[in-house]
Amino acid sequence: MAEELTRAVTWASHFVWGPWTIALLFGTGILLTLRYRFVQLVRLREALRALKPSGAGDGEGALSPFQAFMTGLAGSVGTGNIAGVATAIVAGGPGAVFWIWCYGFFATVIKLTEAMLAVRFRSATPGRLSTGPMHYLEQGLGSRRLGMLYALVAGVAALTTTPFTQPNSIAVVFESELGLPRWACGVALALLAWVVILGGVRSIGRAAERLAPAMVAIYLLGGLAVIAAFADRIPSVLALVLTEAFSTRAAGGGAAGTAMMLAVRYGLARGIYANEAGYGTAAVAYGSARSARPVDQGLAAMVEVYIVSFVTSSVSALTILVSGAAASGRNSTALVAEAFATVIPHGGFVVMLCALLFGYTTLIGWGYYGEQFLAYLFGGRIVLPYRWLYCALIVLGATTSVDLVWSWGDLMNGLQIFPNLVGVLGLSGLVARMLREQRPRA
Repeated sequence: MAEELTRAVTWASHFVWGPWTIALLFGTGILLTLRYRFVQLVRLREALRALKPSGAGDGEGALSPFQAFMTGLAGSVGTGNIAGVATAIVAGGPGAVFWIWCYGFFATVIKLTEAMLAVRFRSATPGRLSTGPMHYLEQGLGSRRLGMLYALVAGVAALTTTPFTQPNSIAVVFESELGLPRWACGVALALLAWVVILGGVRSIGRAAERLAPAMVAIYLLGGLAVIAAFADRIPSVLALVLTEAFSTRAAGGGAAGTAMMLAVRYGLARGIYANEAGYGTAAVAYGSARSARPVDQGLAAMVEVYIVSFVTSSVSALTILVSGAAASGRNSTALVAEAFATVIPHGGFVVMLCALLFGYTTLIGWGYYGEQFLAYLFGGRIVLPYRWLYCALIVLGATTSVDLVWSWGDLMNGLQIFPNLVGVLGLSGLVARMLREQRPRA
């Protein structure tokens, strides 16, 4: 039964991530890049200068601009950067890494658009802030139905993907390194998430502000140590990535198409899982900022994609490929742990710690995202039951099959792309005008 369910979900996720989805994502990124005149390059220095840890903000919102950035970063720098990249290489080959990078470049402008629209279109009432793509679909495009459709799909996705993928990846590495039963890991994670999530968005923002910088630094130091130890292999690995990215050889006995098709499919699916550009979740994080300047939040979101797609994801990919761990037969976080252990004594424990921090911050960030989506549909009364259910599902997610978890995550997250990109494309003219008129602060 479990195998049949996995096959069915995998087939559905392959269908959703067909050529049309790939063309839509890349096409949107290319179109916006041209429309915004390569803003991801031209204004990158300005974007980096705009990231200031101090300052409470000058607009309505629940978080300081820096807390909003860290919440967005914590939500995307999850185990998708570890387990997601590893599963992309296992399923799509080394060529998938090239497509993670390729989409990452164009994803910067998609996420910039989501963040700017989130600040421009949001609903603030005494005691409650509501933000997300459903608001720019309703207020910007004038389509309440499309906003409700997005909120429904994204709400179900938040409830049934992140409480599964993140705990699953954490439990896998704890089981491989410590022999800890997955259910025990799931229970511990559920309790840790419950403590923060029940405190609401300000509690989540404070946790993200403290944890995100530390977890990224730890992971980068460990990964760079592995890459440095095998530095002589980097040229051949990069050549392999490029070769496999455009390979026309048959894959899967010919039934699955060419190696290039698989590389593109998994590179995009796992790449977007890591940087989240296209999902619309950035709109929730950045729309919660106390900021009256949409451009500032958009540029911050752009930097976030660079960090995720070209720094943390690259470290994961290169450690796996230069160390030769890809041939170990392992998958998910256990594969990255194998790569770290080739150089660092007990390197698996470093990955275990990073997987815990990455997954935990993503859990609490997405807990808030799903709350926003479902409250838009059902009102504030849904918030407390949602928080309890979200935490309870973490235990189930930790014990579910790796293949089933990631295929389901691909499926549900892929579905929310379509209504979101309608808003992104439909309102891109407004964003282009704001970029021209509203210059970042010096």
